[in-house]
Amino acid sequence: MLSVPELRAQSKANPTVDKIFAEWDKPTSPGCAVGAIKDNRYLYQRGYGMANLDYDIPNAPGMVYYIGSDSKQFTAASIALLSLQGKLSLDDNIRKYFPELPDYGTPIAIRHLIHHTSGIRDIYSLMSMRGDKLEDVFSDSAALSLIFRQKGLGFKPGDAYSYSNSGYFLLAQLIKRVTGQPLREFADAQIFQPLGMTHTHFHDDPGHVMKQRAMSYEKDGKGGFRISYLQNFDKVGAGGLYSTIDDLRKWDENFYTHQVGGDALQRIIHTRGILNNGDTLGYAFGNNVGTFRGLRVTEHGGSMMGYKAYVLRFPDQHFSVLTTCNLGAIDPGPLSHAVAAVFLGDRMSPEMPRAVAQAAARQAGASSTSDALTSADVAALVGDYFSDDLGVAYSVRMSPDGQLMLAMPGDKPVTLLPAGSNAFRFGSTTVRFERSSEGASKAMILTVSRIGEMRLVRR
Repeated sequence: MLSVPELRAQSKANPTVDKIFAEWDKPTSPGCAVGAIKDNRYLYQRGYGMANLDYDIPNAPGMVYYIGSDSKQFTAASIALLSLQGKLSLDDNIRKYFPELPDYGTPIAIRHLIHHTSGIRDIYSLMSMRGDKLEDVFSDSAALSLIFRQKGLGFKPGDAYSYSNSGYFLLAQLIKRVTGQPLREFADAQIFQPLGMTHTHFHDDPGHVMKQRAMSYEKDGKGGFRISYLQNFDKVGAGGLYSTIDDLRKWDENFYTHQVGGDALQRIIHTRGILNNGDTLGYAFGNNVGTFRGLRVTEHGGSMMGYKAYVLRFPDQHFSVLTTCNLGAIDPGPLSHAVAAVFLGDRMSPEMPRAVAQAAARQAGASSTSDALTSADVAALVGDYFSDDLGVAYSVRMSPDGQLMLAMPGDKPVTLLPAGSNAFRFGSTTVRFERSSEGASKAMILTVSRIGEMRLVRR
């Protein structure tokens, strides 16, 4: 455990950086911890706001934060290490390890899971559609069963990119099936211990006591905050990692020293996905590869339970910004880029001006008069629709004021807005109805982000 001076180690104030986080740097607000690192040495490290509002504990680089999807790079690196050890091939059909998975006609390779090109529907989106809550007790076996019961994919493996937490949850389960060790133990032995990351672990036990953990918060709508942490959440692979700024610094330095995995690991984890049509993705092994103001970067963000994180690396400059936050309303990506500009701005190309807002708002999905449905047409859509993939029914009803409403398990009914002939929308989801020759509705097809199409049959 770190001593209090080590835990709360801070650089001398840098007004330019501090201004970026000033909104949250107060004793009544959650906030962030940040580390700006050059050649494995801190140019700046500091905490802003509070890690725990109950006990007045301030945020600091030595506090432990949940880093959400930034966990994926450690899961992907664990898979890469297993491939180097000859225990699996990235081209293996995952049904070799998960025979329970339906045969979709085209093999899904391990590398498809890594690059989000498998077409497997996102587990958290599936849970939401079924009415499950992340705060509920939801076992790994239940999550696997929900994935395995899907009759279809969002697309043919390799045809497209769609961010899927299911893929990385499966990678964690695959590691356990191959090695007999849970991801927590494998990553600790193969990555964290060799690099001295003594305050980092995959949190697969919700009752595990964690020293120096920052609590997470959300706004309460009244000018204050409420706790956002989900005590029961214990899924790892897609997320699940707790770490500190200094431990993340040690992992960051491995990209240059190659201490863990050698040169071979670095070659693998910098490999970007390639689609069936030959297009190369910006996504590698848990990192997005691109540029920022003319400089090469690898970066990834994380978000869950009110925790936020961002890992931003400039490999040519041996410079990184590591940001962890404990308020769900904070977007650490732009903050991290702003910190980077403080230290590397003289090497960056000029910042692009913000695009001028378009004069006319988009009318995507809005229906025209010719597409409008009559009240009789709408009434014919009312009924219950069952999804065998989810094992639940959705209900379409008419409100007293004539609005078409969709009721989903565990959620409040939503209004379906017309979006064309036999089509509606709510939020980013589109709803299309299949009709018989007599005009009655036979089925409802939902098109959902990270899911693709989901067909529900009218009972």
